[in-house]
Amino acid sequence: MDSSQEKLENSNRVTRRISEEDNCGSATTTNRDESLNCEQYGKTSISKRRIHQHIHTVEKPFRCDQCEKTFPVKSRLIRHQLIHSGVKPFSCDKCDKTFTYKRSLTTHQFIHSGVKPFSCDQCGKTFTKKRSLTTHQLIHSGVKPFSCDQCGKTFTYKSTLKTHQLIHSGVKPFSCDQCGKTFTKKRSLTTHQLIHSGVKPFSCDQCGKTFTYKSTLKTHQLIHSGVKPFSCDQCGKTYTRVDQLKNHQFIHSGIKPFSCDQCGKTFTKKRRLTTHQLIHSGVKPFSCDQCGKTFAEKRSLTTHQLIHSGVKPFSCDQCGKTFAEKRSLTTHQLIHSGVKPFSCDQCGKTFTWVYQLKNHQFIHSGIKPFSCDQCGKTFAEKRSLTTHQLIHSGVKPFSCDQCGKTFTQMSQLKNHQFIHGGGEPFSCDECVKTFTRNGLLSIHQCPHSGRKLYHCDSCDKTFKHQQSLKYHQRIHTGHDVYICDHCGKLFVQFAQLKAHEVTHTGVKPYHCDQCGTGFNYICSLKAHQSVHTGERPYRCDVCNKTFTTWGSLKRHQKIHTRKRTLNQRHSESSTDGQNSQTCQHSANGEQCCCDQSGPTSNQQGTLQ
Repeated sequence: MDSSQEKLENSNRVTRRISEEDNCGSATTTNRDESLNCEQYGKTSISKRRIHQHIHTVEKPFRCDQCEKTFPVKSRLIRHQLIHSGVKPFSCDKCDKTFTYKRSLTTHQFIHSGVKPFSCDQCGKTFTKKRSLTTHQLIHSGVKPFSCDQCGKTFTYKSTLKTHQLIHSGVKPFSCDQCGKTFTKKRSLTTHQLIHSGVKPFSCDQCGKTFTYKSTLKTHQLIHSGVKPFSCDQCGKTYTRVDQLKNHQFIHSGIKPFSCDQCGKTFTKKRRLTTHQLIHSGVKPFSCDQCGKTFAEKRSLTTHQLIHSGVKPFSCDQCGKTFAEKRSLTTHQLIHSGVKPFSCDQCGKTFTWVYQLKNHQFIHSGIKPFSCDQCGKTFAEKRSLTTHQLIHSGVKPFSCDQCGKTFTQMSQLKNHQFIHGGGEPFSCDECVKTFTRNGLLSIHQCPHSGRKLYHCDSCDKTFKHQQSLKYHQRIHTGHDVYICDHCGKLFVQFAQLKAHEVTHTGVKPYHCDQCGTGFNYICSLKAHQSVHTGERPYRCDVCNKTFTTWGSLKRHQKIHTRKRTLNQRHSESSTDGQNSQTCQHSANGEQCCCDQSGPTSNQQGTLQ
């Protein structure tokens, strides 16, 4: 039996069923002049009206054996099965694209002709397909007929609902063949693949910058217009993008929704969490093509590359200093404003930068979290550890432009350059006394400012910081000290013990690069190197005598201290002699300091 006969039999079968229903019912025969419109499709055939309504009321007897989909007429089943067979008999004569259905070809050809025959009567937008127009008009009506049965969310388009339901199922059917990343939408995959190809099809007509995504271009163009349409309802701050506003609002709420599953640290932004997790993995995917240094973030690489180019695009409008990063400029400008927004909750001291506050708080806690893996010395700041490790590596990146001497730290170079200049740049504003180092000036100013110096009640030693005194007192108490296994000597810091143990082993790890002499301590090496350079960076503020080491200067200053003590005692003795009208002189011929004795008063006697 051929297809036409099957169709005829099916039509007759439906007709007979309808006739039986009419005979059993009480309805009268419809007049031929009456409008016989179908309630759903508007079909008006008199002879086939009832047959057409059968599509809406009865079962669909024709079933696809591959996907179980059913159809009311066999012709639709046959058209449907072309999808499974892959046959596309209709081809476009302009681009050779093939289609399963002729109507799909006709619609496609509108692309080449540019014709969009269906227009919206509300906004004028045109479409190549009538169903696209019908779907579009739902936007104006506000009707969202498709709802999710899991969360109740409604959608204008069925395709959008299907894509949404993938969120609940977790299925991401579209995967990238280059990196394996999966997506819920095919268009998301297509857009993602532009990253691998390097194609950026969207360009800004003002600055020429190109972008992978159109949405990114639109956001970028707000920079040129200056429009920031998203504002915070709590502080009024405005943003170019809605995601920037949402991230900002976490500041007010204190919520940090993204947490690291390894260390528990929380973040306001997902990308910051992603970047943070690279620390645990150790992955640094961005490398500098000039020096090979790697970075966890692309922006860190971009900032680093400014070092090689020397470009510092951000300049301070008050002092002209330039910076590679905008945030560095913003932080720098706090110096001019005098604002110190970060305060210590223990002593009230304020700081310009948060890292200064954090480093300061280690003084109260005594914690030094950064330790050298070679000598065990600990530091409160990571940069101090980095600088210290240069000692072990032998790298001295700072060189004097006058004599060529190199130094591990910039501060050492600056102190050295005072030798060539002969100046003492740090002066006290109370007594105009000058110093070669800021630290010496700070200690000197304590009596002027009334700042408390901390005295050890066991040995009368004084300290500028209370924490330094606490470290020192461990020597007297014996608590939390490190003991040498060889000689029993006590040390406050582990690094000091390690340095001391070298004296027992006989190993001298620090060698002079000019004469090869070995030393137990780095400070001894530095003092020795002054022999070769002639440098005497430590100056006595009483007699201007210079010394190669800080210890030599301190020993020398004791001479002035003793002299002052003797002069004070002689002054007191002279006062007592004036009161009693007597002065006992030495019998061994020592010159008397009494201003009444005269040049020959070297014998024991009484002065009137």
